[in-house]
Amino acid sequence: MQWILIALASLIGLVLLISIVGWMLPKGHVASRTARFAAPADQVYAVIADLEHTADWWPQIVAVERLADRGANAVWRQKMKHGTPLDLEVIEATPQQRFVTRIANDKLPFGGTWTYALTPDGDGCRVTVTENGEVYNPIFRFLSRFAFGYTATMESYLEALSDSFGHSVEFIA
Repeated sequence: MQWILIALASLIGLVLLISIVGWMLPKGHVASRTARFAAPADQVYAVIADLEHTADWWPQIVAVERLADRGANAVWRQKMKHGTPLDLEVIEATPQQRFVTRIANDKLPFGGTWTYALTPDGDGCRVTVTENGEVYNPIFRFLSRFAFGYTATMESYLEALSDSFGHSVEFIA
C-alpha cells in the first residue's frame, strides 16, 4: 500500500513540476526549417498552395474540407491522422514567393501562423517554413518544447513535400 502512495505522490509531483516549468516558458515561439528542392519555385509553390490536395501527399493529413471564407480569405479544415482537425486560413498568397496560413480556431491549446518562403536556388528552390506559434496550455507548452520539439511537424511536412516530387529531402542547416 505504501508503494502506491509513493507512486501517486511522485506522479502528482511530476505533473506539478511540468506545469510549473510550462508556466515559466514563454507562450510564443518562432521556429523554422529550410529544405532545398530540385523543382523550380513555381511547381513547389503550386503544391504548397493547393491545400485541397495536401492529403494526397502528406500522410499526416487524412482529409481536407473547404470551409466558408473569412472575408476574402479561403479557409480549409485539415483532418489530421492524430489529433484535432486544424482550420487554416490563407492570409497571404504571393505566387512562387510566399504563402502564409493561420490557425483559424481559437479553441485549440495552440495557435499561430506558418509562413512558406520560396527562393530560387540554381535549377531548384529553397523552401523555408517559419512557425510563429503560441502554446496556451502550460503542460502542452512543456511537451511542445521538450518532448515534441517545435520543428517536428515542419520536418515531416518538408519531407513529404520533397517525396511528392520524387526526391529525398535536403535540409539546410
